[in-house]
Amino acid sequence: MEMFTFSLWCCRSSTACIVVLDRRSHRLHTCNLGDSGFLVVRGGEVVHRSDEQQHYFNTPFQLSIAPPGAEGVVLSDSPEAADSSSFDVQLGDIILTATDGLFDNMPDYMILQELKKLKTTNYDSILQTAQSIAKQAHDLAYDPNYMSPFAQFACDNGLNVRGGKPDDITVLLSIVAEYTD
Repeated sequence: MEMFTFSLWCCRSSTACIVVLDRRSHRLHTCNLGDSGFLVVRGGEVVHRSDEQQHYFNTPFQLSIAPPGAEGVVLSDSPEAADSSSFDVQLGDIILTATDGLFDNMPDYMILQELKKLKTTNYDSILQTAQSIAKQAHDLAYDPNYMSPFAQFACDNGLNVRGGKPDDITVLLSIVAEYTD
């Protein structure tokens, strides 16, 4: 009887996207690691966005600490690897922060179409728009015939992939408004 020895490494990891608005100076400060990210939309156009960070196809940067003995075997990114930026925003700018489940399933033009439906800046309207974007991304994630951004990227990397990409989908919408003390 042959004996096989194997190790199972469990590594918890996460992408990270931090967006802070200095309301007094109307300046957005961001720090992003991995494939979650953000868009700043002004007048129906994307004017600033995060860059996706990947080691290689479908392997995003992630905050993690390799388990003992797995150093150098498991990819482990530190906070210092994150992209940081500062950007001046204007009143009315929309800041969309989301997980990769959104960006893997909806290209910018679809997101912008949904954001155009945002007619008022009250809480209910913003919530309804965020939910609509998340629902559309979810529906597309399970459409086997849809050529999603993820599938297009897979094809660009030599893989024959079609359809959406089931994943976690989180969408947060913010609108730059007047600051009052």
